[in-house]
Amino acid sequence: MNSPRSIVLIGMMGAGKSSVGRCLQRRTGLLRFDTDEIVATRLGTSISEFFAKQGEEQFRSAEADALANLAPAEPSIIVTGGGIVLRDENISHLKRLGVVVWLEAEGATLFQRASRRSDRPLLQTDNPRETIEKILAERRPLYAKAADVRVNTTNRNHDEVADIILEEIENRTAGQ
Repeated sequence: MNSPRSIVLIGMMGAGKSSVGRCLQRRTGLLRFDTDEIVATRLGTSISEFFAKQGEEQFRSAEADALANLAPAEPSIIVTGGGIVLRDENISHLKRLGVVVWLEAEGATLFQRASRRSDRPLLQTDNPRETIEKILAERRPLYAKAADVRVNTTNRNHDEVADIILEEIENRTAGQ
């Protein structure tokens, strides 16, 4: 039987990655790594400030570098930014790290949740709702390509999502 691997969360802003990641951390006792937190710490500034000054492409490079250098010694919970799937090399790194779980939700739900925070650089547009739908349409096939497991978070709370993820991981481990 293979040793347990990390749980890697991907998905759009508002899908619940950060909250579910913290919930999984509490429930499993595993360490949690958040690529956005790693990038912000390395850059010494918030993601939104970096975006505003340096642009998305520079951020994506910093994000890819953080992911490439992430090599936890033990199984962990890894939370990624919504755009991590935009670069092919990132998908290879995600799969190397563990079981990739795509947290998905309906566009209206993503918009409602993402709008709770004002520091979302990609939503600083004239029509943020249209923007989120456009981003979702672009990224959906990339998430599907990267994911080992899909969990719809639309009508579920963080604990329910964590239950589903842990059950899926247990079923995968038992089947090996």
